[in-house]
Amino acid sequence: MVKRSPDGLYLDAVFGALAHPTRRALVEQLAVEPTSVGDLADPHDMSLAAVSKHLRVLEDAGLIEVEKDGRVRRCHLNAGPLSEAFGWLTRYRVFWEDRFDALEDHLEADQ
Repeated sequence: MVKRSPDGLYLDAVFGALAHPTRRALVEQLAVEPTSVGDLADPHDMSLAAVSKHLRVLEDAGLIEVEKDGRVRRCHLNAGPLSEAFGWLTRYRVFWEDRFDALEDHLEADQ
């Protein structure tokens, strides 16, 4: 279950889920196409159970949706939380660009 903060964002869960390299790799795999859990596990040097735990973290953060079709579990990327995280990061990118522009202006004025 996705834990939403009072302002509607759940950035802690999203950034926490993306903090692990295996989970980032799984997100990259799912960005190409929906994939079964078994196919997601193939390129990783870990058990199917370990990959399933990583997928659960991504699902809890709202980054993926898992659909069961008989014995096959197929995962789909949900880009909505990534969009919200990108928006948050973009605000800070603009902040730092403004700071660097001000520093550049200051250094040019001193010369």
